[in-house]
Amino acid sequence: MLFTTASALAATLFAGLVSSQTPVGFTPAVEAKLEVIYGTKATIEPGTRFTKTETARQPTIGTSDVALNGTYVWLLIAPNSPSNFQNPSSGPRRTNLHALITGFKFSGQTVSVAGVSNPIYTLTSSSTGPITYVGPSPPAENPPYAHKYVSLLYETPEGFTVARQQVGQTFGFNLTTFVDTVGLTAAPVRASYISVAA
Repeated sequence: MLFTTASALAATLFAGLVSSQTPVGFTPAVEAKLEVIYGTKATIEPGTRFTKTETARQPTIGTSDVALNGTYVWLLIAPNSPSNFQNPSSGPRRTNLHALITGFKFSGQTVSVAGVSNPIYTLTSSSTGPITYVGPSPPAENPPYAHKYVSLLYETPEGFTVARQQVGQTFGFNLTTFVDTVGLTAAPVRASYISVAA
């Protein structure tokens, strides 16, 4: 009986870790996957590794289980950026906002990507901000450190806009303050994260 209970508990914990699309300890935790595609490479599993070169241009985002029918804001956040660029392995880490783009909607099109079994229903936006995409560019660290970059997708109400001053600082970005300021009361509907080494 004890073995069965312990096994069930371990299986539940493992399933929780496997299903999360955000890094361990990241808040908010999100289980529904956002497909993120850089060129022809997709986030097959949480934490898929990419290079700086692969992530230089803004990715295509979408879903592979169902087409979303709302309007969304997409954020790309590095939750563990070094604050000391001269000696990146020392000092505290800070959150860095790499993109915040409003107005994403289902494009009406799908794409197929190696490693993703279903077609991806792409989301597009004619907006480029208020924070234009800046690709990951982590510094070399000793020992090597794979930086995480988290994509979050929030559904937005009709007429939703974000002024640049509502975002605050991009280096030292505070997600909780931002969502409170702009009135995003619901949790993100989708998420994904990648790892990028120097």
